[in-house]
Amino acid sequence: MGQKVGLEDVVRYFDEDGDGKVSPLELKQGLGMMGGEVLLREAEMAIAALDSDGDGLLSLEDFIALMEGGGEEQKLKDLKVAFEMYDIEGCGFITPKSLKRMLKKMGESKTLDECKAMIKHFDLNGDGFLSFEEFRIMMQ
Repeated sequence: MGQKVGLEDVVRYFDEDGDGKVSPLELKQGLGMMGGEVLLREAEMAIAALDSDGDGLLSLEDFIALMEGGGEEQKLKDLKVAFEMYDIEGCGFITPKSLKRMLKKMGESKTLDECKAMIKHFDLNGDGFLSFEEFRIMMQ
C-alpha cells in the first residue's frame, strides 16, 4: 500500500456521491463525521485554494499535489488525519473491526478475518492492531 492508495482512500471517504471528487459540502460533512467543524464557506475557500482545474472540486490529483507540495510536517499531519479516519473507535489504533467498518464505508466488503490478515501484514509488534507509527511505515 503506497501513498497514492492512501490518498485514494481519503478521497473515497469524503466522496459521498462517488464521482471521484470532493465537493465543499462533502468536505464539510466528512470533517464533521471526524469530529471537526468547518463552515461551508470555509470548505469552499479551502477547495478553491487547492483546486487545480477550476471545477470547484478536489480530485485525487489535487490531494497528491497537496501531499507532494507540503513539507514533512504537513505530510505527517495529513497521515494523522487519514489514520484517524480508520481509528473509528478513537483508541489510537486501527483494529480489525474499525478497518472492516471503514472499508465497508468505502464500498469494499471484507470479513473480520480478512481484516485481521491485512493488519497482520503491517503489524510490526504483533499486537493485532496498527499503531500510527505502523500505519506511517505502511503508507511510505
